[in-house]
Amino acid sequence: MTNPSITLAITGASGAPYALRLLESLLTTHCTVHLLISSAAKVVLATEEELQLPSRPAQIKSFFVEKFSCNEDQLHVYGKEEWFSPVASGSAAPKTMVVCPCSTGTLSSIATGASDNLIERAADVVLKERGQLILVPREMPLSSIHLENMLKLSQLGATIMPAAPGFYHQPQSINDLVDFVVARILDHIGIDQTLMPRWGYQR
Repeated sequence: MTNPSITLAITGASGAPYALRLLESLLTTHCTVHLLISSAAKVVLATEEELQLPSRPAQIKSFFVEKFSCNEDQLHVYGKEEWFSPVASGSAAPKTMVVCPCSTGTLSSIATGASDNLIERAADVVLKERGQLILVPREMPLSSIHLENMLKLSQLGATIMPAAPGFYHQPQSINDLVDFVVARILDHIGIDQTLMPRWGYQR
């Protein structure tokens, strides 16, 4: 059986821990990950996680392969204008894409079909191919513009999953809150996870 193939885009909203934990979880469960990282996301990763990523996609791939001890064939990293990458075409792109965290600027661009960079194009491909697009915005408060864009994308078939962890599992650390959100994302894309038990079930 072929391992699931997922496109993961990391953009410039606050929430770098969510992105890194999700990437780790996908690689640990032997998914093939097509990774897209915006310039703003690199700034956020450096600010929130003190993580200085290399500049070139191949170097970023090597960095994460070593960091998460995964098979190098599992991870593919693309630059923002690699238009010949698989994620840019409906004939080759994974049917599932997660944008985590999703900035409101990226949200707007996806909602309008701008496709000005590979993240926007990849999301546009998933929508047009009737795939599964999950957007994880992390912003507060939300303006009417943000809400209108979320409604439009929801009506187009995207799933809007704000980074809003619950507390009924009695979290003891920030990592517990991060795992709550990542577990919900994994549940939605059909990846088995042990980060967080579902409601009504014990560990």
